Amino acid sequence: MEVVEQNQYYVDKTMYLPLLEQQPNNLFLIRPRRFGKSIFLSMMRAYYDISQKDAFQKRFGNLWIGKHPTPLQGTYQMVCLDFSRVGGDIASLSQNFNSYCSIELDSFMRSYRDAYSTEFVETFFASKQASDKLNMLNSEARRLGYPLYLIIDEYDNFTNVVLNEQGEDIYHALTHASGFYREIFKKFKGMFERIFMIGVSPVTLDDLTSGFNIGWNISTDPLFNMMLGFSEVDVREMFRYYQDAGQLAGDIEAMIAEMKPWYDNYCFAEESLGRDPKMFNCDMVFYYLRNYMNSGTSPRQMIDPNTRTDYNKMKKLIQLDKLDGDRKGVLRRITEEGQIVAPLFTTFPAKELVKAEIFPSLLFYYGMLTITATRGDRLVLSIPNNNVRKQYYEFMLEEYQNRNYLNLNELADLFYDMAYDGRWRESLEFIAHAYKENSSVRSAIEGERNIQGFFTAYLSVNGYYLTAPEVELNHGFCDLFLMPDLLHYDGVAHSYILELKYLPAKDFEVKHEAQWQEAVAQIKGYAAGGRVQQLVQGTQLHCIVMQFSGCELMRMEEI
Repeated sequence: MEVVEQNQYYVDKTMYLPLLEQQPNNLFLIRPRRFGKSIFLSMMRAYYDISQKDAFQKRFGNLWIGKHPTPLQGTYQMVCLDFSRVGGDIASLSQNFNSYCSIELDSFMRSYRDAYSTEFVETFFASKQASDKLNMLNSEARRLGYPLYLIIDEYDNFTNVVLNEQGEDIYHALTHASGFYREIFKKFKGMFERIFMIGVSPVTLDDLTSGFNIGWNISTDPLFNMMLGFSEVDVREMFRYYQDAGQLAGDIEAMIAEMKPWYDNYCFAEESLGRDPKMFNCDMVFYYLRNYMNSGTSPRQMIDPNTRTDYNKMKKLIQLDKLDGDRKGVLRRITEEGQIVAPLFTTFPAKELVKAEIFPSLLFYYGMLTITATRGDRLVLSIPNNNVRKQYYEFMLEEYQNRNYLNLNELADLFYDMAYDGRWRESLEFIAHAYKENSSVRSAIEGERNIQGFFTAYLSVNGYYLTAPEVELNHGFCDLFLMPDLLHYDGVAHSYILELKYLPAKDFEVKHEAQWQEAVAQIKGYAAGGRVQQLVQGTQLHCIVMQFSGCELMRMEEI
């Protein structure tokens, strides 16, 4: 618990320790990246480690658990592994895994060597195989009556890398039959009194089940919905702490209001809907806070550039997104509609990832979707915030750019004119022309959703606005709302509501006028809503209707 010892700010999560102790002894928890998993495991290790028992008051005295300690505090010898540290090509993976585990087990023995005989310690260190060390430790600790606790961080990290980069056959060899990864988990079974494992995907867990069938998955248990991540109360208390210390100036409520659309809105349990507050991404909050403390203002880029690594990992999911029965991929559907109605699968093997009904569950565990509502026995899984929405837009943009490259520098100049001078026609015509020319984009399915997805992807490049599809305005949902980002781009003078209409070419002559009048009435209704003036923030609002016949823009006017 270096955070506490170095007097750094710590969001207290220790009240969850007694709840974890009331669960089965072997637990799995799945959470997205950057939700505070590693620091939570560090806290657990410091709490239960018998070698750190004397430091309990110093480390935990001011925390919840310091006033409510459990009988298990400071009673275990701890084996702690982080499988994100295992890497290398497939030829060296087994050796690297053995080397890493051997090093960590040797570190374990150095911590507890006084509890074992000199002869045993020497024999333990002399062994070169992690599996042999585990067998020896299991036998000797059991003989001496020492309880062992195993903590594994990123239990699925390198297996996910293997699955993405080497393919299912090699992944299957590691996690099934006599694969070394499956074999090591078989040794864990029965050896440790308690096991706690954390990762970002349940795929490896499912594939290991036959060899390690004693784990209890608490990922969607409402008891632990708020165990990782920050609530709004947590964020407010943290910012107030730094403000009282003279390190943060500004309106805290305004800061939270700015962050919420970007970092908030995570819910991991159906039963927590309407009961628990939504959760913030931890690292994103710290990124915002550091920028505000250093410069006195929010970051120009609301998404931490360091998350680019996460984005590159997520890009590999595109390869798994097969076309469903409507010939539209799951990622495209979610990008265009902002949500998907689907069952939530708690575990699934790697071989089923390509199934359209399974894929939304994988996106949920990666933090790309979150629970927002129920529909019968299924869940409404939605894009949680603008941070994630930007990733979807980038996925789509890369897909479009790979098929038919557009000059984004030229588009950026047009967007400047749109934001500062109100010259919108050129940029919208530019995108419309690109849509017409991009026949590969249209080959799967045409329609308003398809056009909306294309426009959304390219308009998201426009940094002067938050591009939001399907915004609720005056009891309806507009197709696209370009809300000005005045916090980062002072002087933006124009905002936009876009209504996109589509007719098959064969129907255009007969139906286009009625459809146009309907669109005009809709967009006027959106603009009359009381919420609109708040969202446009004093800029001039332009209401634009665009009507397409097949792939071609036929009419575009400001209403």
